[in-house]
Amino acid sequence: MDKNDQKIKLMAEEKIPKVLLKFSVPVIIGMLVTAFYNVIDAMFVGGLGTSAIGAVSIAFPISMFLMGLGLTFGSGASSYISRLLGQGNIVQANRTASTAFFSSLFIGILTITIILSFLDEVLLSFGATTTILPYARDFSSIFIAGSILSIIDVTLNNIAISEGAAKISMTAMIAGVIINVILEPLFIYTFGWGIKGAAIANVVAQSVTTFLYLQYFWGNKSYVKIAFQYFVVDKEIYTQILKVGLPLLIYQILTSASMGLTNAAASNFGDAAVAAMGIVTRVFAIVTYVVFGYSKGFQPLAGFNYGAKKIDRLKEAVSVSLKWTTWFCGISALLIMGFSNSIVALFSNDRAVIDIGSKALIANSVIFISFGFQTIYISLFLALGKAKAGGVLSMGRQGIFFIPVIFVLPPIIGIDGVIYTQLIADILTTLLTAILAVILKKEINGLTENNMEQPAELLHEN
Repeated sequence: MDKNDQKIKLMAEEKIPKVLLKFSVPVIIGMLVTAFYNVIDAMFVGGLGTSAIGAVSIAFPISMFLMGLGLTFGSGASSYISRLLGQGNIVQANRTASTAFFSSLFIGILTITIILSFLDEVLLSFGATTTILPYARDFSSIFIAGSILSIIDVTLNNIAISEGAAKISMTAMIAGVIINVILEPLFIYTFGWGIKGAAIANVVAQSVTTFLYLQYFWGNKSYVKIAFQYFVVDKEIYTQILKVGLPLLIYQILTSASMGLTNAAASNFGDAAVAAMGIVTRVFAIVTYVVFGYSKGFQPLAGFNYGAKKIDRLKEAVSVSLKWTTWFCGISALLIMGFSNSIVALFSNDRAVIDIGSKALIANSVIFISFGFQTIYISLFLALGKAKAGGVLSMGRQGIFFIPVIFVLPPIIGIDGVIYTQLIADILTTLLTAILAVILKKEINGLTENNMEQPAELLHEN
């Protein structure tokens, strides 16, 4: 039995906790390294001053949107591919992977070209002040151009995970981050390139990650094959990709918009407020990336066992995942609240930045214990092809609830409105998740190994 057959056997037969750990730990490690890189990146840039930190905070939501393009095609394909592998349909899996890859490449190039053509307008709309704008322009002109590599990386990352190849994800991300951490202080301070050096280091690091992913898929190491000969303009493939991918793209757009709106609202209270909220985003990226990384290991397992009609294994995977992520989020929230001042002080010695940032960290931690619950159910809905419910949940936290609150609250209570918006959005999202989770649980409990002859009627949406 070769390695690829072993991956399939693992998803079908191995004990659920062991499979979840095997699939998720490498991804968690890789994403943790990426999250720490974002933190270290902010620390290095922080030496250039509060406005420089603000500039990186302005560019971050733009990069999140661009990564969303890769997530649209990559995660959308991943959900479909994992079910195809469960059904033994490798030919359609190859077509889906190749179509997703080349589509993301084309759309990515087009989108980046448009953004760069209106760069100043985009930066100002995302909250750049007159003092932040020169730094943001220098950083973003390089960073955004290089984001085509990030789009490719996210697409290939998700396709690799769909076949249970989490190890390549970890290896590729760690390699890129190590290169970045080495080059960034060298380019910023030793070479004297300033904030442009940070952007160049990012692009070089991303190119290393891209190379490793391409080597995996084009070097006969993968189970699913990616080649232009498999690329097809096929209605069924695009429907399956987009019904899962589009809600995720909307989620990324809303996340990007929420960050931009937060920056814009914070900019009314000075560069220190913009810098502080940017720091909060990076700190929470560490813990949220762990949960996201775990969900990447959970999703193909859920999709595969649903496709293979192994409902008991699906139920066990959900139960174990909810338990583990809830404990993690609860402990993380307590630690962040307990050391909020010290955490922000790692990035800046500006007293205003520390005061605003520590208060926001505490506010965002209050109901963070529910974040794992939210994320696992989003992944479950998408893994089972329930794009509507998954899409609504994906849009809830950073869109449906966040955006109205960020518009209304700051004009009424000032900077506290910026600080408490995420808390209110999380409370409302948790309530919505609970309602949809009860409905889905009843459907799953009604399924058995013997009544899966018509799964599309129960769990799929046209």
